[in-house]
Amino acid sequence: MTNKQKQYTIAFYNIENLFDTVNDPMSDDDDFLPTSRKRWTKKRYYNKLRKIGSVISKIGNDDSDQAPVIVGLAEVENKMVLSDLINSENLRDEDYSYVHYNSSDERGIDVALLYKDGIFEVEHSDTFSVYLENEEGLRDYTRDILLVQGKLNGETISIIVNHWSSRREGEKETEHKRIAAAKKVNSIINTIKEDHPSMKIIVMGDFNDNPNNDSIELIENESSLFNPFKTVWSRDVGSLNHNFQWNLFDQILFSTNFFDNNNSSLSFDEADVFDVKSLTQYHGKYKGQPFRTYVGKKYKGGYSDHFPVYISLKSS
Repeated sequence: MTNKQKQYTIAFYNIENLFDTVNDPMSDDDDFLPTSRKRWTKKRYYNKLRKIGSVISKIGNDDSDQAPVIVGLAEVENKMVLSDLINSENLRDEDYSYVHYNSSDERGIDVALLYKDGIFEVEHSDTFSVYLENEEGLRDYTRDILLVQGKLNGETISIIVNHWSSRREGEKETEHKRIAAAKKVNSIINTIKEDHPSMKIIVMGDFNDNPNNDSIELIENESSLFNPFKTVWSRDVGSLNHNFQWNLFDQILFSTNFFDNNNSSLSFDEADVFDVKSLTQYHGKYKGQPFRTYVGKKYKGGYSDHFPVYISLKSS
């Protein structure tokens, strides 16, 4: 890397239920109260903020001495927890701001975007809901998709942050929900390209699907995106572990014009899972897996059940 090149890390992190300790009658946050079976106390809340802040400040490769310029987040309850996070001891000097909208998700969790104020200049943001119905034909509310547009290194980019429906009721049984979200992402990108055909686009999220699933291939193919995490994922590498198998539900895809060095001040450098040892369980049968905050109702005091993922961009 020459002295003229800057490196920008762009990350995504599902931070496992970042709830405050205050009861919100509008959402299902009863598990995360001091009086709940999980005993979600202020002490535990501030411990989680400190730990997640510490991780975010370090995400990236060994060449980067900067915290990520942009971080997509999943599983945040509201603006208050984001404010507490960016003002926590490991992030307060990083100059982060955030974009967040409340969605109608039944669990009361949303996606959000952290960004370094002096480096990424937000110009526009919006949210898009994914229309789903349950078996009774009633509306099934899920997380909204977040769009944030702004300037990085003098170039306007669009960032689309996702947290698609889980596989809790079974992978095949819930697949149609993730396909619906993929179609919505394609529709958002289509609209962007109608107005700005050469816009650079980044799509990030916890997709609850792996790089080889139909939903991911749908956005990759229809919206001409490149998915570097196809080659990152392996038998030993993923962002979460289920039944001792690594999944890579957390991914960052981007438009292929990030490879066009002639017409761009930003180009793709690398992609990886940030799975440093400090984020893992050190011993026992789950050694090497993400060190979680909770397993069921049992408090473990870890970080998250997911590892963060990131891409690095070089500026010319």
